[in-house]
Amino acid sequence: MHILLRLARYVDRLNTVIGRLSGWLVLLMVLVGGFNVIGRYLGNALGQNLSSNALIETQWYLFSLVFLLGAAYTLKENAHVRMDVLYSTWPPRRKALADFVATLVFLLPFSGFALWFTWTPVLNSWRIREGSPDPGGLPRYPIKSFILVMFILLIAQGISGAIQSWAIYRGISPPTTAESDSTLTQEATGEDNDNA
Repeated sequence: MHILLRLARYVDRLNTVIGRLSGWLVLLMVLVGGFNVIGRYLGNALGQNLSSNALIETQWYLFSLVFLLGAAYTLKENAHVRMDVLYSTWPPRRKALADFVATLVFLLPFSGFALWFTWTPVLNSWRIREGSPDPGGLPRYPIKSFILVMFILLIAQGISGAIQSWAIYRGISPPTTAESDSTLTQEATGEDNDNA
């Protein structure tokens, strides 16, 4: 189990680096978007076209990269949207079990199917060197490849999370979130009745 936990930490570090780098793309996206707006109005005043379809698509592609490369990091940081009201009140071991089961039943199968079904369209896009339908636009096939990258990173992070959740559930590893510290104190003093 310790080898698996070491592997999980490596995946966590990888997705942290990729996620933080994708965060810097937000700044670049804002700068490109700002230039597009200023260029359009300034260009109209000067009678010059200072913006282009390529710059507009660059902004879209940067937004896509932020989402596609940041998804696994968001999962790693547990920053995704949760709809379960009960989950927040559960002790760490029950949360860990719920996360483990949800990862195995929902996240990994969904990501696997999505990877399987997007593989052919991405490959076809590369075969035809798919480009933008707009004049002067960017090629589409490189950005479509990041769909595959996203699901590969999500699967890796899902496996990492499942390993860590199982270790927490089995008592091999302590919970990693600050909110679970108070629940750990309750478990240590015997206030928690969850012995599952």
